[in-house]
Amino acid sequence: MPIIKSAIKRAKQTTKRRLRNVGIKQNIKTAVKTFMDKPSAKALSAAQSELDTAVKKGLLKKNTVARRKAKLHAIAKKTGVKLTTGIVKKTSAKPATKSPVKSTVKKAPAKKPAAKKTAVKKAPAKKPATKKTTK
Repeated sequence: MPIIKSAIKRAKQTTKRRLRNVGIKQNIKTAVKTFMDKPSAKALSAAQSELDTAVKKGLLKKNTVARRKAKLHAIAKKTGVKLTTGIVKKTSAKPATKSPVKSTVKKAPAKKPAAKKTAVKKAPAKKPATKKTTK
């Protein structure tokens, strides 16, 4: 066991990080296995999410994850899994209608574009004082 305070702290941090890393790797493996057993859009999304988490935490490199995701996409395409986009438009229950009441707030008049200003020259920077030499 370490005796120095900083070494003790480093050992604690290492064990915490190791547990986190093992957990993330396990999540990746289970998500990928789930997708391989029954390919579906939901399983593919879960696997990609776990891989992205690994990159964010610094566990796997970006290109490694890109390669693995490409492999998953190829399998998805082969099995005919349709991917859905992540953007879903929400519709409100009531249609938006304009109220007949006019607002009393007046709009400010549009400002004219500002005229072009001529470039102002900056004063030259001061040079550092030179050291005096004694003879």
